[in-house]
Amino acid sequence: MPRQLAFELGHRPAFGREDFLVAPPNEAAVALIDAWPDWPDRVVALSGPEGSGKTHLAEVWRKAAGAVSLAPEALARADVPALVAARAIILEDLAAPDGEAERALFHLVNLVREEKAFLLITARVPLARLPLTLPDLASRLRAVPQAELGPPDDALLAGILVKLFDDRQLRVAPAVIAWLAARIERSVKAARDAVAELDRASLSGKRPITVPLAAEILGAQGEMTF
Repeated sequence: MPRQLAFELGHRPAFGREDFLVAPPNEAAVALIDAWPDWPDRVVALSGPEGSGKTHLAEVWRKAAGAVSLAPEALARADVPALVAARAIILEDLAAPDGEAERALFHLVNLVREEKAFLLITARVPLARLPLTLPDLASRLRAVPQAELGPPDDALLAGILVKLFDDRQLRVAPAVIAWLAARIERSVKAARDAVAELDRASLSGKRPITVPLAAEILGAQGEMTF
């Protein structure tokens, strides 16, 4: 039978605070964001693997604080005083800044504290593990209060799958959620990839998302590496 072409129409993930699923692997990070403006420092950080929820929590804080966002690659040419004048800044996915970027970040951290503004940094690893060459910056970032987001546990992974299907306006049976949660890699990225693949397959074949479809598309044997 002819298969329907599956067009990527896109979908908008839900990034409200009420949309974030709280569980032991992320509750410290949620508590830190919820505590603003009573943070333990003017600079705080969230760390965790890709898809662990850092961007979602940063977006929650952006809306609450009216924060501006800065990409690490823009650090070297950033107008630091203008950023600090915004009173709340998000630096997302900090990894390995070069010399100019390190100096700009050092200036940013110092000025945020001097002016009593706020800075939220997100990274895939704790800030102490970033490959920095500027000793004063490394020392300051080691002292930054931070919360780590860990891999999802069973309940959180199932909840994430339900939310990802909901974000695409898809309703699936609990049996599908259980089947996927028992087989995919334990990460938000794996859940997102699996849901996207099933959405495409369902649309292309005009079939509901069921356990047989999941087994056919994603494979029924062994641990999946999505």
